[in-house]
Amino acid sequence: MELSEDSPVTSNKRVPNKILLLATFAASIGGTFQYGYNVSVISAPTEYVESFINQTWTERYQIDISPNVLTLMWSTIVSVFTLGGLIGASVGGTLAIKLGRKGSLLVNNLLAIAAALLMGLSHPTGTFELLIVGRLLIGLNSGIGLCVQPLYLVEIAPTSVRGLMGMGTSFFLTVGIFIGQVMGLKELLGKEEYWPVLLSTTCIPALIQLLMLPWFPESPRFLLIDRGDYEGCKKALRQLHGAADCDREMEDMVKEKNNQDQESFKAKTPWEVIADRSVRWQLLTIVLLNSAQQLNGINAIYFYAGYVFTQAGIPSERIPYAAVGTGACECITALTCGLLIEHLGRKVLITGGYTLMSVCCILFTLTMTFQNVSPVFPYLSMVCVFAFILSFGLGPGGVTNILTMELFTQNARPAAYMIAGSINWISFFFISMVFPFIVIGLNQYCFLVFMSICTLVALYIFFVIPETKNKTFLEIQNEFKRGKEKKKGQTTDGSGMTLLATSM
Repeated sequence: MELSEDSPVTSNKRVPNKILLLATFAASIGGTFQYGYNVSVISAPTEYVESFINQTWTERYQIDISPNVLTLMWSTIVSVFTLGGLIGASVGGTLAIKLGRKGSLLVNNLLAIAAALLMGLSHPTGTFELLIVGRLLIGLNSGIGLCVQPLYLVEIAPTSVRGLMGMGTSFFLTVGIFIGQVMGLKELLGKEEYWPVLLSTTCIPALIQLLMLPWFPESPRFLLIDRGDYEGCKKALRQLHGAADCDREMEDMVKEKNNQDQESFKAKTPWEVIADRSVRWQLLTIVLLNSAQQLNGINAIYFYAGYVFTQAGIPSERIPYAAVGTGACECITALTCGLLIEHLGRKVLITGGYTLMSVCCILFTLTMTFQNVSPVFPYLSMVCVFAFILSFGLGPGGVTNILTMELFTQNARPAAYMIAGSINWISFFFISMVFPFIVIGLNQYCFLVFMSICTLVALYIFFVIPETKNKTFLEIQNEFKRGKEKKKGQTTDGSGMTLLATSM
């Protein structure tokens, strides 16, 4: 059986056909959805897992576990996910080259199934160590998925809807967070007796992807540029884009392949990309953007959300539902960003997002400072929470991944994703370790630190990054080259006279 799209489409089509949308779903359900789901699903059973660890420890050693050791065990279960993610990000690009984008995603599901099995068996076997191993494996799965899925989506998308297709990465991530929050409610799997089932549900997205993704083709760009398979590429393009768009997209790929053939095309390693001076600004950009995605204060907002909801008079038993509301809010903004990105462009959305986040940080600091002055201020704080999440979802939350895709050509893109993913996971680990101390030291004034980060990133994007909307990867690369040549083309002598450089 082969899926096909027979209806013709125009070359300037702004809406993906149904085959592209189904391929996006098939790739994302076992990719960034898994990451989002496993970030949020671990929160609901916290007290039940701690009780299980204490009970198991007592049965083994005939003594209650000390509070410090219990905290260490629980924090290890939670944080080992980031270690697995870092390892996954560091090998994801290599897998994408060796196995292909589609092949890597399919093989990656074995890790999720193994993780679900281990976490589900931890309670029946009385072995809490299986939770640690399971979380490590699902972190490894998430790290690989965060690296390979965006590669697949950007390489199967026509240039005219590349931004919209790329938004599938962040949209499914936020949907995963939302579904994880919903599944943890007491009305579903949030009861004590169901927590092993809740943690083992991570196998469901993996099984869905294993059933769906084989019906869709490998990345056309990978087939043509990496493997030299012209016929396979053309067949994949016809299936994904339809006959009308096939020739134009094929022409762009051939130009990129020919350009890279002149440069002795070979997929680069991360170290080769780091050493390549021609992509220095692109590399600096993805390092800054991926660091800022974790360090911009979004984690702090979620940390303070429970306190803000309590101050606003929401009963404690209703706060989990308010948290689900924040997840739904982020899903809506990710979808909205996807609808706007091909109209407003990447630069406007991400610059505007960081600018609005800076304003929200100032307002949130003020409302938290005067929390007890008037009953109005807790509700203003709630508005700031949702406004910050909206700003993040409309800009940095979605556009960062797309820019990481677009700033590099085929031979450097997998390595760039390995670097970006590693930076993202390291920043995630760093903020999870340091953030509690920042809060203790600065309280609500910690948002002034995040405001500074958001403002600096907004300024960098505005002055350095070119707009990438509706441009081929070669055109984007040439934009950076022209910007670099302009800077090199002029030097200033001691008297302030501007001279044309005599050599480049």
